[in-house]
Amino acid sequence: MSTPVADSTNRLGWLLGDLEIPGVRFAVLLSEDGLRIAHSRGIAKDDAERFAAAASGLRSLGKALGEFCGGPQNAVRQNMTEYDEGMIMITAAGVGALLGVATTVDVDVALVAHRMNELASRVGHEIGSAPRNGDR
Repeated sequence: MSTPVADSTNRLGWLLGDLEIPGVRFAVLLSEDGLRIAHSRGIAKDDAERFAAAASGLRSLGKALGEFCGGPQNAVRQNMTEYDEGMIMITAAGVGALLGVATTVDVDVALVAHRMNELASRVGHEIGSAPRNGDR
């Protein structure tokens, strides 16, 4: 069952509760094409929408660089970008959906990655989203 992307109620925001751990600023569920599906309490809806668009772009860059790590069909498992004040982590979360997390510098990266992968595998069928088409 796919989740409609155009859901302004944030009804799936509760799923992100497992990621409310020390060092995690917020989490956002997004479609591969950059639309917000849900967001945690740590970020406003408008900022979550901007994050979703940027995270989708970062994921696309990761796909473009995959061939340099093995070949043109080399799939991205997880994106991790480190900044002076934290990290952005993005992983697949169901068909056509991604899970993005922003952290502080004082975070247990292994724990966050583990929780992200656990969440993605546990609820991937709920948060999957179909690609948009021109008929809508």
